[in-house]
Amino acid sequence: MSAQRLDPESVIPLIEDAVAAPSMHNAQPWRFVLRPDAAVLELRGDPERAIPRADPDHRALHLGCGAALFNLRVSAASAGCPAIAELLPDGLDPWLLARIRFQAASDTDRDLIPLHPAVRSRHSSRFPFAEERIPTPLLDALCAAARLEGCRLVVPDAWHTETVLGVVRDSEHREAIDPALQDETSAWTHAADGGEQERSDGIPVSAFGPRPSGRSSPVRDFGRSRPASGRSWAVFEEHPQIALLGTSEDTPTDWLRAGQALERVLLQATADGLVNSMTSQPLERPELRWTVRDPLAPMGHVQMVIRLGYGPQGPATPRRAVADIFDVVGRPEPTPR
Repeated sequence: MSAQRLDPESVIPLIEDAVAAPSMHNAQPWRFVLRPDAAVLELRGDPERAIPRADPDHRALHLGCGAALFNLRVSAASAGCPAIAELLPDGLDPWLLARIRFQAASDTDRDLIPLHPAVRSRHSSRFPFAEERIPTPLLDALCAAARLEGCRLVVPDAWHTETVLGVVRDSEHREAIDPALQDETSAWTHAADGGEQERSDGIPVSAFGPRPSGRSSPVRDFGRSRPASGRSWAVFEEHPQIALLGTSEDTPTDWLRAGQALERVLLQATADGLVNSMTSQPLERPELRWTVRDPLAPMGHVQMVIRLGYGPQGPATPRRAVADIFDVVGRPEPTPR
C-alpha cells in the first residue's frame, strides 16, 4: 500500500485491527469509507448505533471511534505505512470524524509497532483482580502514553479512589430506578448461546463476569438488565486500582483524542501484563460527572474511569464483519501507458 495507491485488499487488514477497539456496550459505532481516487480512508460515526439515553451528546461514540482510529494507526505502523489522521475535517459533516492518509516507507510512529500484538489480545475483564499493587514505573509509563496523545492520566490517591467508587455506586442506583436506561442497556446485552441467535455486537453473557458477593463490584453489572442462570458469585478486590483519563476541554475533538489516548493506555497496559476494565456510568450524568475529577489536578474533564490490575483476561466479545462497516466510493483512474 502506498499514498498513491489505496486498494481495499490493503486496507481491510487495518480495519480488522481497528474494530478490535472497545466501545460503549460494544455498539461498534463506526464506519470506514475508502476513496481510492483521493487516496484517503474516512472514519465515520454511525448514528444508527448511537446510545441516546446514556450518551445523548455522542461523547462515548467519539471515544469508541477514537479508540478504533488508534488501533488503525498501530496496524498501519506495523505494516510499514503510518497513518496520518485529520480530525473532524469538515465542519458541515459532523459524522466525518477523521480523514486518514498513509505514508509509504516512513519511520513515523515506529513506537506504535510494539503495541500491535496487544490489539487482538486486549479484552475488558469484569472479573475480580488480585490485591497486588501495580509498580509505580508501570503507572508512570501509562501516564506517559496518555500524554503522547495529548491527554492526561491521573492515578488518584486512596481518598479520591473511594470518592470515585462511591460515585460509581450512586450511578448504579440511579440506573436501577431509570426504566428507560435499563431498557437501553438491555437492548445491547444478549445470551452467549441458546435461546437467541448469536449477534455480532453488544455484550454477551459470557462477558458479564461474576456477580459481586458482599460490597458492590467496581465494574458495570450488565446482569442487572439481563439475569443469567448459572452465573457465579465472587468477591472483588477490596482496594481497586483505578486511573482517570481526562482532557482540558470537552469538545468532539477532545473526545476523539481521548479515545486514542484510552486505547494507547489499554494496549500499553496489556503489553505490560495488566488487565483492565472501564466504567463510564458516573460520566453519563452531568450531575455526577464533575464529582469524579480531582479539583487539585490539572484535568478539566474526566473522559473515562479505568480499572487496572492483575487477574484473568476477559473473553473476546463479538465483532461485526468488515463487509458491514466498510465501503469503497469511486475508483482510481487507470495509470496511462
